[in-house]
Amino acid sequence: MDNQLKSKRITKPHDETERRKLESLGYKVVGVSKKGSYIMRLGAGVPTVDGDTADAIETTFGLERDLQLALRKNIQQLEPGLKIVDENKEQIVDSGRIDITAEDGNGTTVIIELKAGAADREAVAQILAYMGDLMQTAKSVRGILVAGDFPPRTIAAARAVGNLQLKKYSFQFSFKAVGLGVPETALEQEGESRGTPSI
Repeated sequence: MDNQLKSKRITKPHDETERRKLESLGYKVVGVSKKGSYIMRLGAGVPTVDGDTADAIETTFGLERDLQLALRKNIQQLEPGLKIVDENKEQIVDSGRIDITAEDGNGTTVIIELKAGAADREAVAQILAYMGDLMQTAKSVRGILVAGDFPPRTIAAARAVGNLQLKKYSFQFSFKAVGLGVPETALEQEGESRGTPSI
């Protein structure tokens, strides 16, 4: 990435979270595509950032995508009995895009919202809006907000909602030798699975 924020950005369709993040950086919505993507331009007079900062912004979006892919493969780690019911793609509702829609063993619809890093109070409002959208059609709905951390104000806001859980994630990295003639580690020889998120 160059040493400036891109002058034009286009979000995924109906992605309110990305729109808010870009607005906080100085982008303004200049249009909406037929599919619901926000077309945004960097406002006049917005200071540029160095390459490291711009890369960090892009990395946040990438981390959320990676977290979603890992959790979709290992949904039972989040909660035993959950099954994904969104055909392995984000479900679009009036309030935006739900990261993962699942169902528990009791038939309750479970909305799962993922945040790379800390989840602010806006994340609580976001998942509540998604839950409200699905309450119109589902018999019962609850939510799980997954993040790397939860500030005290986020925890306080979530306490007021009985059907919302906060779950903190962590990662356990593993490394596998690649190439000819490179010996495998003892753990790889034992066949242990590695690299899944811990929730």
